[in-house]
Amino acid sequence: MLNDRQERILQMLEQKSEVQLSGLKEVFPNVSVMTLRRDLISLENEGHVVRTYGGAVSTKKLASINGEEDAYTSRAAENVEAKITIAAKAAGFIEKGRSIYLDAGSTIMCLAKDMPDDNYSILTSGANIALELIKKTRTSVVATGGLLNRNTLSMSGPNALSLLDTINIDLAFMAASGFSIDNGFTVSNMYECELKRKVVTRAKKTIMLLDSSKLNKDLPFTYAGLEDIDMWICEKKLPSDIISKAKSCGVKLM
Repeated sequence: MLNDRQERILQMLEQKSEVQLSGLKEVFPNVSVMTLRRDLISLENEGHVVRTYGGAVSTKKLASINGEEDAYTSRAAENVEAKITIAAKAAGFIEKGRSIYLDAGSTIMCLAKDMPDDNYSILTSGANIALELIKKTRTSVVATGGLLNRNTLSMSGPNALSLLDTINIDLAFMAASGFSIDNGFTVSNMYECELKRKVVTRAKKTIMLLDSSKLNKDLPFTYAGLEDIDMWICEKKLPSDIISKAKSCGVKLM
């Protein structure tokens, strides 16, 4: 049974379809953020919401979204705690004064939100990530441009590849849709595969952000293997066979 505060949150969701913890804290100033987070967990368990990074979305809103956009929204709402954990670890490796690439993807979006407003030079292929970063007043943002994929909100194609030829990348934070020892890091879109492969080739250091739900999944196109990356950040310890292979390739696991 829901308490009065949770019923109030449901009423807010009826009006706005989504809520943020920061907004809830303003409505309930005498309630801790931890308690409000537990309220959202209860509402999720009851089937009323899907929790997202920093808030929640009404399940009615998710049900009303059709086509490929629904696939992105649903994916962003999956394994949220794992993505937040990975983003928090990754944030510690972002340095000022370096050229940084942020790949597209919901885990990378968590990282973009987690970054402080500081003097960073960011190149990204994620349209939504670029819009999130531009909210920061001190961060320089360059988008790759190109063909926009409605499913991933990633921009790729020949124009994006050409831009990469003109930009140096110190550090690249990458994502993938699947990983297996046999086929490496894989995605479903050929153009995105080409873009990611080029980024990894040009970056001085590559950090993979990939949660455990993607393990032992193969998509059609491979853009990198363990030998192509420098670090893999996951929310929990990887299986022993992957650890062994990663160590043989000199990959640091976090």
